[in-house]
Amino acid sequence: MVCGLQMLDDCIDLGIEEVSVYGFTTDNTKRPRDQREAFAAACVLFVEAAKTREISLKVVGDYTSAMFPDELKPYAIERQGDGALKVNLLVNYGWNWDLQAAVCAQAESDARRPFTEFLASSDVSRIDMVVRWGGMRRLSGFLPIQTVYADFYVVDQYWPDYAPEQFYEALRWYAKQDVTLGG
Repeated sequence: MVCGLQMLDDCIDLGIEEVSVYGFTTDNTKRPRDQREAFAAACVLFVEAAKTREISLKVVGDYTSAMFPDELKPYAIERQGDGALKVNLLVNYGWNWDLQAAVCAQAESDARRPFTEFLASSDVSRIDMVVRWGGMRRLSGFLPIQTVYADFYVVDQYWPDYAPEQFYEALRWYAKQDVTLGG
């Protein structure tokens, strides 16, 4: 995940406040064992390298599952670090798991709070732009509540071939968008 680390460095250099990165989904855990293990190992390597940067890191996903890497559980329980860039890494994340957690937590609460505060991913801010590598034109379950008003930018190259210019082009494109948030 060297490309992901370059992107973090680019975000820090540009003064971006928050970024969310998909590691793997609960749906990805249905793939062959070697792929599941590769996803988990890549996420662990990413966290080990990312935590050396000036970031605040939270891993968001079902950490009670056997599919969740043990090494990442401390980052799922509590955000680590106090850097300027808030990084959310989705590991064993599923939209259904996230929404089900919110429904259950809200049902057990007597507090009248917005539904979004009960999400398992409640620490993730509203997302302004989704950059999707690999030419795909779908969210694949990526934070459905936070992305409700997100602009969507597609890069045809696959993620491992990340080049900073692709990210900069996405940011230039976003700067030209008419952001109304439904208004």
